[in-house]
Amino acid sequence: MSNTVITGAAGFLGGLALVADPNVRLILADIFEPKSPKSSTAITVKVDLTAKEAVDGLFKSEFGVLDTIYCLQGILSRGSEDNFDLGLKVNFDSICLTLQAAHEFGAQSAARIKFIFASSLAVPHIVTPDTIAAPEGAYGMGKLTSELFVSEFSRRGFVDGRILHLPTVTVRHGAPAAATSAAFISGIIREPLKDIESLCPIGDSVESPALELPLWLASPQTTIKNFIIVRHIPADKFLLHTRAVCLPGFTATVREELDALEKVGGKKALKLVKFTDDPVNRRLVSSWPARFDNTYPLSLGFIVDEGGMEPIVRQFQKDIELRSRDALF
Repeated sequence: MSNTVITGAAGFLGGLALVADPNVRLILADIFEPKSPKSSTAITVKVDLTAKEAVDGLFKSEFGVLDTIYCLQGILSRGSEDNFDLGLKVNFDSICLTLQAAHEFGAQSAARIKFIFASSLAVPHIVTPDTIAAPEGAYGMGKLTSELFVSEFSRRGFVDGRILHLPTVTVRHGAPAAATSAAFISGIIREPLKDIESLCPIGDSVESPALELPLWLASPQTTIKNFIIVRHIPADKFLLHTRAVCLPGFTATVREELDALEKVGGKKALKLVKFTDDPVNRRLVSSWPARFDNTYPLSLGFIVDEGGMEPIVRQFQKDIELRSRDALF
């Protein structure tokens, strides 16, 4: 039986708990108490991950010694840019506390704790494993600084670190997230397919040349599967000089997103997308790389979406229909 803690479990990526192996016991922790998955043995904890005593308490549960940590908490891109101090506290300080606790309590186990850290496209230019990173926002700075600590703790044998650079995950369920510059990437699909207006902060009309902005994307289904895959990769398969891996993705422009929306939802859905260009948002999103080499992550066993945006939008539409039917019964 595996004992796993997921910090930041109330957020979108905490949804990986919903497909957890029945042989995994979960501790789901966040500033807001996460939902407990029906298919797993789980403890849910409302906790301040910036407080050392609270973080240490996650390692003292009734499940005993932990073997895996999914470190997912974070103040997202626009939120970190607008509130630098809070972003630093959550995106760096809380990661260090979690790492230190994994080091301290992991010493009680024969094997190092697997420390799976969710990083971001906001740490740009990691197009190949040998390319230097140069963030252009507070969120990316916090993620990159934390990455260096995860790699150093791994080099010293304190933890078995695995750093995942996520593509922008789309289409996400749930309410729009105002704290992230990338919220519109899901929003311009999600809301129109629900007959709700959505705001696109890139360009001023559907004919705008700004919509040629390229994005590096992955579906929720593929992302969650890759989060499960990473815990099973042998440590010696990772590169010696870094534990960072760019999860596989594909490139699509904002215009290609809208084209897929029109194919699936028709012109009625497309007309629900309104445009108000936001220079700050556009600068942040434009600073993220949109093309990567998938060779290394695929060699590790990760998977990638096929067929571009249209299959993802069609799957999201099916999900909406399924949820609507379930709500009737």
